[in-house]
Amino acid sequence: MSSILQKVAPIGEAREREMLKDSASYIYHQTPDGDVLAHVFLPQQPSEKPAPVVVFFHGGFWDSSMPTQFVPHCLHFASRGAIAVAAETRTASKNGTGAMEAIEDARELIRWLRNNADTLNLDPDRIAVGGSAGGALLALLTAMPKPKNLPPVDGVDCRPQALILFSALVNTSPRGQGSDRFPNAKLAKANSPMSLVRGKLPPMVFFHGKSDRITPFEDVERFCRKLRWRRNKCKLIDFEKSDHSFFNFNVSHTHFELTVRAADDFLVDCGFLEPDQEHHDTFA
Repeated sequence: MSSILQKVAPIGEAREREMLKDSASYIYHQTPDGDVLAHVFLPQQPSEKPAPVVVFFHGGFWDSSMPTQFVPHCLHFASRGAIAVAAETRTASKNGTGAMEAIEDARELIRWLRNNADTLNLDPDRIAVGGSAGGALLALLTAMPKPKNLPPVDGVDCRPQALILFSALVNTSPRGQGSDRFPNAKLAKANSPMSLVRGKLPPMVFFHGKSDRITPFEDVERFCRKLRWRRNKCKLIDFEKSDHSFFNFNVSHTHFELTVRAADDFLVDCGFLEPDQEHHDTFA
């Protein structure tokens, strides 16, 4: 992983924007507020076999677009044979929108991927969705609503088969965080993952700093207990004395490597990736 990152400029946003040039950018959702893009990294070693997909939604609570946040993660999973997607959604600064529009975009992206499975040579039954903070909430909301409340559109479902969540926002009720980004408190609570826990959800892995003051660790810990009580497969990996952004490559190379490796192991265990013989160390 580190050898990939050593090939590009070492400084922050300039480095990541340079890496984004290696992706193919697609308009996946045309809306009255503007077109919405997905930046797709194809496997570094192409195969005739359809590839698994890993999608990442950036953090920022839907204020501004930051698709480069997960470029290092995308490069890693593209090197492991997956199609990796750094997703954009509508944001307040660019589109004058809020949480509900971003939720719609996230679901539309997964449908778009499945609708273009043949073109992209992807496996529609091996789609993992991840994200950070508000992006993690988007990932959760592609999966958590009951089927009757989130039916397929034109026969195409938006539900992923696995979830990878960093510093996740899981409680948008008035007692949580981010409810002000919704049109009203009722919608905020209705779209709070904490209120949507049920059985038969896809396997999930959470990475969270125990000193996170933006999306409190205690909320995620409670959320995971509720998931397990419903017999869902859920792994919470905590990091002592780590704050909200601990996992980002620009913040800590060590934590970046640890979390990416654990996410890789999680996808191996889920049957998405072949074991990495050099590094695989299961967290199951």
